[in-house]
Amino acid sequence: MANKKHKNKDKKNKKKKRNSCLYESTGKKIKQVDVYRNAEHLLGSSMTEQVAHGKQVSMLAYEVGKELGLDEEALRNLTIAGFFHDIGKTVLELDKQTDRVLLVEEMNSVQKHPEIGYEKLKDHGFSDEICEAVLFHHENYDGSGYPYNVEGWNIPLGACVLRVCDVFCALIQDRPYRKAFSPETAVHIMIEDVKKYDLKVFMALQRVLHRGPGGTIVLPETAPEVEGVWREL
Repeated sequence: MANKKHKNKDKKNKKKKRNSCLYESTGKKIKQVDVYRNAEHLLGSSMTEQVAHGKQVSMLAYEVGKELGLDEEALRNLTIAGFFHDIGKTVLELDKQTDRVLLVEEMNSVQKHPEIGYEKLKDHGFSDEICEAVLFHHENYDGSGYPYNVEGWNIPLGACVLRVCDVFCALIQDRPYRKAFSPETAVHIMIEDVKKYDLKVFMALQRVLHRGPGGTIVLPETAPEVEGVWREL
């Protein structure tokens, strides 16, 4: 599915136009906080933090997939894809100074990490379902994501699951440019952007999160099945 690039060239150009307001023609630098809505959690994370984030996304993706009624093989694929969803970032070299700013050239590089991750996992023999979930995990249901601006039913279900789990987990974690949001605030932020998500997947995430007394938000425990998959990786 990586060959969809040529089909989405026009959409890519539209996206560049939409995002042009972030950058000045003079090459002016912009602060990380200014690109948060686009780059989300892609900046300033150590390898330890990336692994922890991958595990949290993996655990939550399994629970959302289970809530959607997916079979055992699909749940296993989600668990693996969640764990490795940001593996493409390992080849990106962004320094982590306290006052770090992101140049437009680096932003473009960061947005290639799903494609890089796809290729790395393909090279290691992972299934198409796992690789494509990683490839499309930054695509938005309204077509505003990257790398291909794919929209709606053209996005694999696994990628839609990773998308909502990735965003939620990123929001509730500390970043160099902000403190973690509470789970409740994270949900409200996602509701404001709900057009970006597959609604049935988003609602499944909400059911998973609101399992506490009186419908309060409680993060699920890691299922034994998920830990078993991690041990095999």
